[in-house]
Amino acid sequence: MRGRHDIVVRNNRVQFTLSVRRNITILRGDSATGKTTLIEMISDFEAQGTASGVELRCDVPCTVLSGARWKRDLEGISGYVVFIDEGNEWVSSRDFRDAIEGSDNYYVIATRERLDCLPYSVEEVYRLKNTTSVRSSQRYRDAKRYFTSAKRIYSTIPTNDAPIPEEVIVEDSGSGFRFFSALSKRSGARCVSAGGRGNVYRKIMESHVEHLLVIADGAAFGSEMERVHHVCRERSVQLYLPESFEWLLLSSGLVRDDELPAIMRSPEDFVDSREYLSWERFFAATLVRMTAGTYLRYAKGSLSDSWLEERSLSAVSSAMPRTGL
Repeated sequence: MRGRHDIVVRNNRVQFTLSVRRNITILRGDSATGKTTLIEMISDFEAQGTASGVELRCDVPCTVLSGARWKRDLEGISGYVVFIDEGNEWVSSRDFRDAIEGSDNYYVIATRERLDCLPYSVEEVYRLKNTTSVRSSQRYRDAKRYFTSAKRIYSTIPTNDAPIPEEVIVEDSGSGFRFFSALSKRSGARCVSAGGRGNVYRKIMESHVEHLLVIADGAAFGSEMERVHHVCRERSVQLYLPESFEWLLLSSGLVRDDELPAIMRSPEDFVDSREYLSWERFFAATLVRMTAGTYLRYAKGSLSDSWLEERSLSAVSSAMPRTGL
């Protein structure tokens, strides 16, 4: 599956709207925020159709996955948006990750837990929020329909001009770390590797500098975002989360390919869920393909020295928000 899919689910009391464009979308929120109601309405529509009193509009079919036989049921599902309610503990298992990798579905997961096994984007973590309520008719003056939509929780771009950081924590330990070490050196900042997204929070807590910048791949950082976002606000730490390091290099203007502008404008139209569990893998493959045989040749874990020249550093830096580097 690829592309963006808009979903509307409604009955005479409530209307939900949300859009999905990646393999994994997360719905957060405390109890009584509407997550379970949404999924129950989809389940009712699937079982009874319009007789359920539910209307569901989407250009692809939607279904609900639950229970102990989830793995068997999932084997027969392809080309669907699959909704999963909280309480299904298997959703945090390695078995579930393995089952959805390579599948031709999108997954919408309602949960209050961190799902460390899944590489989901910080941009696809939402909270259901009531937007408006209107009377359903003049005849029934006390009857109202509540309109609820999914609102993105986190911003991935620094909102203010940042001071020059004293220290830069980079999620990556390979090519990204090598590049940001060179970029940090220009401003005199110390650059350290977290050695993986699961270590970023610990590295932040270990740092005691006043001006700290954290850089991580936003396309797979969703499980870490709640605790990292909280400590960043408390300490005024700057957080920069591009889709991935490879996405940033593709954004620099140095890579030339006729297809690139369309890819960067609407990645969801090009990323096939059967091939890529997360967008970071897609952008890595795209950068490798588009730089093959050029002076900017890129391989995962192997960065051409041309990317570390002043011209390249300046071009990539110009594609970044004002992080102080």
